[in-house]
Amino acid sequence: MYKAIFMDFYGTIVYEDGEVVKRISQMIYETGNAQSASQVDVYWWKRFKTLFENSYGETFKTQRELETQSLMDTIAHFGSSEDGEKLSKEMFEYWMRPPIFEESKQFFQECTLPIYIVSNIDRADVLAALEYHGLNPQGVFTSEDAKSYKPRTEIFELALRMSGLKANEVLHIGDSLSSDIKGAGLAGIKAIWINREGKEITEVVTDVGNLMEVLTYI
Repeated sequence: MYKAIFMDFYGTIVYEDGEVVKRISQMIYETGNAQSASQVDVYWWKRFKTLFENSYGETFKTQRELETQSLMDTIAHFGSSEDGEKLSKEMFEYWMRPPIFEESKQFFQECTLPIYIVSNIDRADVLAALEYHGLNPQGVFTSEDAKSYKPRTEIFELALRMSGLKANEVLHIGDSLSSDIKGAGLAGIKAIWINREGKEITEVVTDVGNLMEVLTYI
């Protein structure tokens, strides 16, 4: 019997920043020497991923720091004349006011279990987005609090410790197989994958098409 729900935020409750990333990549392409906007996007993601994977404990950097550094590196790599600080600000503004998935507020209203947010984005940005949409979870735990990012287990362990819950008492919901599902599994927490696009499942995982379907599991 589950006693609480852990939920990812971006990509699960609200939309990811994919459209903003595409727009910024296009701007860098148009003002630099990249062969295409997709080339910019791929380089930027690889650079961010490298920084991200090496950010934990004493080497931890916030999501804003990682995003700014990876973006600046990408602009320099492609010789773009774009203003990195201006583009970073556009990203940050999105994180604080992201569009919300249609069923998210209904899920919060109808879920009978306490909901805790477990997110890789910085605490201030998550809190701003929650306030913007009028959502009031039982608690919020971020990578900034744990000094570690999913799929590492520190953030899940922090959430369990601070909420007074055991791993088998929690169900984690997330949209990322590599971050949410893997990370929760490593922490001994059952997870459900939000698969809104109906992607083909290549591994053993419980998936649903939207948040309301999760209610059948609790």
